[in-house]
Amino acid sequence: MSEAVPEAMSVQPTTTSAFAEGQFLPISALQHLLFCERQCALIHLEGLWVDNRLTAEGRLLHKKVHDRGDELRGSARLVRGLELTSQRLGLYGIADVVEFIDRAPPTPIEYKRGRPKTYKADTVQLCAQAFCLEEMLGQNVPEGAIFYGKTRRRLAVAFDAKLRAATEAAAERLHSLIRGGVTPKAQREPKCDRCSLLGLCMPDLLRPRATAGRYLQMTVAELLGQRSDVQP
Repeated sequence: MSEAVPEAMSVQPTTTSAFAEGQFLPISALQHLLFCERQCALIHLEGLWVDNRLTAEGRLLHKKVHDRGDELRGSARLVRGLELTSQRLGLYGIADVVEFIDRAPPTPIEYKRGRPKTYKADTVQLCAQAFCLEEMLGQNVPEGAIFYGKTRRRLAVAFDAKLRAATEAAAERLHSLIRGGVTPKAQREPKCDRCSLLGLCMPDLLRPRATAGRYLQMTVAELLGQRSDVQP
């Protein structure tokens, strides 16, 4: 399940680029895209959103980080809630924390409520922030970090050529999806159970040999907190 839609959704880029005003997309949409293209389209094409416990916890974590404000720790300056824009990728957002230490390159730090993922959504999102910082500051950003709430540890992320290419490809796919204006069809997968949009997406309706009656039985059983033995 992806994180809650961050406050970066309200940020609008003010610079001009190959992307016209209104075509810039939130960095958070990359995570939605890499989790599920249908979920991404439901959120960013159709304007749908539903919270569950996981997304609510994620949003509260981001708010807690941003509310702490900027901070000096010895030679390090921590800037929280920094607005980001990439003209080249057509992306905008807000960095949880950007760490500046003397003359060293800035380090973007993203906070996540859970654990490291097996797919690249978190690292691609962070790499997109690095692309923004490089454009905005005119200097190379070689690495960043992700702090995971479950492990209480900071995971270093190197922005190597492979991750940069994956991030650029994801940004291109995202713009293509939004330009196309078509929401992909639902496909039932195990990860659907972690998605807060499950009730709106309704992938079970498209299972082979499914009937409305069987689906209704399953839905009623779930609402009653029972385990349904009915298989679609």
